[in-house]
Amino acid sequence: MNTAERVYKGIKITVVTGDITKLEVDAIVNPANSRLVMGGGVAGAILRAGGNQIQKEALRKAPVPMGRAVATTAGKLKAKYIVHAPTMTRPAMSANRENAKLATRGALECAQELGIESMAFPGLGTGVGGLNPQEAAKAMVEEIRKHLKTGTTLKQIILVGFGADLTEAFIEALDAL
Repeated sequence: MNTAERVYKGIKITVVTGDITKLEVDAIVNPANSRLVMGGGVAGAILRAGGNQIQKEALRKAPVPMGRAVATTAGKLKAKYIVHAPTMTRPAMSANRENAKLATRGALECAQELGIESMAFPGLGTGVGGLNPQEAAKAMVEEIRKHLKTGTTLKQIILVGFGADLTEAFIEALDAL
């Protein structure tokens, strides 16, 4: 398994391949739709591993516009929160680079509001949204870089590739940081 670690502005950014639902972090980012209906992809994995209370709480906070994010309980997961950051307005829509940037920005702003210190991101828009892993990784790392320049409560960010292609894309994007 390929991994990487960088320190940027005092924040540790780690890339790993694996199951995001197994991580012990303050928050896991869910690449959601604005309606916060959790079906397939990462949302489905979070729902299966964390329990239906995540979906119930999320639906009470919907709709969430792109560029914003909301937090819910993480249910049975080791994380404290699930940060739902829309990459599409309705379920099963296509995602693009701008969607990934908006979702990343929304998730980072939500983390700041909650005082979150550790956060795990999957590839935003790369699953159901069909966004190319390299485009998503570049967009996400650009937004992370912008956010970290402004000061943050975050001490650690983990970029989680479900497969080798996304992991490599995250590593390449970090190398360009």
